[in-house]
Amino acid sequence: MSDVMPNDETQRSAVILVVDRLQAGQLGPYGNTWVHTPEIDALASRAFLFDQAHVDCPQLAAVYRAYWQGLHALVPEQDTANRPSLPGLLHAQGIETFLLTDEPRVADHPLASQFDELIRLEPSTVTTAAEQVEQTHFAHFFATAAELLEQIDRPSLVWLHSRGMNAPWDAPVRYRNQYAAEDDPRPPSSARVPELTFDEAADPDELMGIVQAYAGQVSLLDECIGGLLEALDQLPVGDAALFAMLSARGMALGEHGRVGPADQRLFGELVHAAWLMRFPDALGAAARSGSLVRPDDLPTTLLSWWQLDGVSVDGVSVDGALGGTGTNLMPLISGHRSGSRDRICLTNGRQERAIRTPGWHLRFDEAEPPLAQLFAKPDDLWEVNEVSDRCADVVEGLIDAYHQFEQANQAAPTDDLPPLKEFLLHG
Repeated sequence: MSDVMPNDETQRSAVILVVDRLQAGQLGPYGNTWVHTPEIDALASRAFLFDQAHVDCPQLAAVYRAYWQGLHALVPEQDTANRPSLPGLLHAQGIETFLLTDEPRVADHPLASQFDELIRLEPSTVTTAAEQVEQTHFAHFFATAAELLEQIDRPSLVWLHSRGMNAPWDAPVRYRNQYAAEDDPRPPSSARVPELTFDEAADPDELMGIVQAYAGQVSLLDECIGGLLEALDQLPVGDAALFAMLSARGMALGEHGRVGPADQRLFGELVHAAWLMRFPDALGAAARSGSLVRPDDLPTTLLSWWQLDGVSVDGVSVDGALGGTGTNLMPLISGHRSGSRDRICLTNGRQERAIRTPGWHLRFDEAEPPLAQLFAKPDDLWEVNEVSDRCADVVEGLIDAYHQFEQANQAAPTDDLPPLKEFLLHG
């Protein structure tokens, strides 16, 4: 148990919504102008938005180790077992923790058992679009989430993980048809998540239909998020509840010749994540930051928001107990700090690696034959202009910087590294 009594801030609650395979570039707050997301747009007007959030590994096990233990994907697995977790630390302070998910890989994650209550929903397996919204997997998930929130009568962490775009695209066909012009072919009516490779000979109408179907699914998600926020705001805990919406990872939608969730190449459509945080006191409302942030920043930031400074568990300070690689983002959100890290190192858990700085994105593979693709940021948003042959010094410097981070974290989790040279920061 804690050595001191909980402070007033521990009376707060937080609702964390994670939507899998939601591509940030398909949302209005991230610059999309053709997919209708009025509810997420309204959320952004009341939230702090991170423009450059990236997942350091697109595998769910690594994403959730980062969310719940604050550890980067390159920290060895043997450093995980005896470390504290976000749900465990909050439980010790009398904050109840709930996990609701329709994703078996999240429910079966080793750290999921540390939540006070785990609610599993059966994954949807339908193959055709629903007739009515109420029949969709999003409707079922968010209705269950709203029922869970109604039961919350004390400080809590409510973690909601939706399979999102990894689940069947079962929105009624009118949701996807709204994105097709009169002279366009009708989008496909199947609810199956597509998995395709496109080349120059591919039918562009087929790709257009897939993107329209995805957009329809995003519109349904937007509608359901609006309903959840309306329900939350009407509850007694709503006035003191933080609400965060994140995407666990994105999905290829024709960029770089691929469509579907199996593409693990470390391009922006996969690793660039949506991340919005709405605070009950309007902290950071309608503000945004271009600082580089990662999933392992989330638990440290939440512990700081609960203001558990000075509170300890078994003699260990709660705010420092995670001891991971994450950074507390509260000074950034409150305007007391303008910048953050100078790089994000990424791995797909296989051969491919990548490094993102404010000015560059490099994906590389040192196998034979070696791969190195370099893109200038932020101008090359969709990574279509490959410039490695003109910037050999940048490629070499970024690979060295990646190995520097990787080697440092073999000894102990750390994000404290010598700063990058100027030419590696600006494209």
